Amino acid sequence: MTAVASHTEQDASPEIKSRWGALWPHLRPVLLAVGFPIAMLAFWHFTTVGRPNSLIPPPHDVWLEMRDLAFGGINDDAYSGTLWTHLFASMSRVYGGFGLALLVALPLGMLIGRVPLVRQTLDPTLQILRPVPVTAWLPLAMIIFGLGPRSAFFLVFLGAFYPILVNTIFGVRSVEPRLFEAASMLGCTGTAQFFRVVLPASLPSIFTGMRLGLGFAWVVIVVGEMTGVQTGLGAIIMEARQLSRTEIVICGMIVIGVVGFLSDQIVMLIGRRLLKWSPSHG
Repeated sequence: MTAVASHTEQDASPEIKSRWGALWPHLRPVLLAVGFPIAMLAFWHFTTVGRPNSLIPPPHDVWLEMRDLAFGGINDDAYSGTLWTHLFASMSRVYGGFGLALLVALPLGMLIGRVPLVRQTLDPTLQILRPVPVTAWLPLAMIIFGLGPRSAFFLVFLGAFYPILVNTIFGVRSVEPRLFEAASMLGCTGTAQFFRVVLPASLPSIFTGMRLGLGFAWVVIVVGEMTGVQTGLGAIIMEARQLSRTEIVICGMIVIGVVGFLSDQIVMLIGRRLLKWSPSHG
């Protein structure tokens, strides 16, 4: 009996090792990605717990505040159960501003990249305006659009516009000239080359610009919602800062980070579907 059991264990051991060896390449990236946040969380916990005078709340307090923001029933104050209202308000501004930036920057970038007259007319002015930070536009936006959501929408649009524009121009100007020659030989000439040659060849760069633009839109939303809006993640972050509610500030930061990450993953997923033919994206 002992010999049989020992033989069975010896046979099972290589099988277990082979299964573990097959799973390890898939588990390793997950463990590496999760390990660093866990280490940061542990450091945060041990440096803040048990210190009542600390300006930074411990993770447990932030977790309780996050639950109260989402569902209420813990603090029962003005912020309880308001997370979804603020989140949807910010999402509407981010995705609306990003969508408008895409509609404007994509055709404009293709024209600048492809038509010399348009490039010579518009590109110098756009390149001068591009380094101006979004925060510098804040007072002017409030003067032009007034206090409220329109100023926030404009600032988000501005934050997403230039990354999309610059990457679109780069993608269009990087198209191989031989592709135009081949298209002309096949009878594709004039404006048809925009849709048959320029757009497909520049899509990898365009999707890079979309990812950067959407990321900047989430970065700018906090600044944009400093323009007197009553709802939005940026609005409650700034209001909580004035009230020294640091746990609400951290909750708002976490929600922006998570939703921004999910938004980026959606853009990447769409890009992988549309760019299967590209060696670097497919």
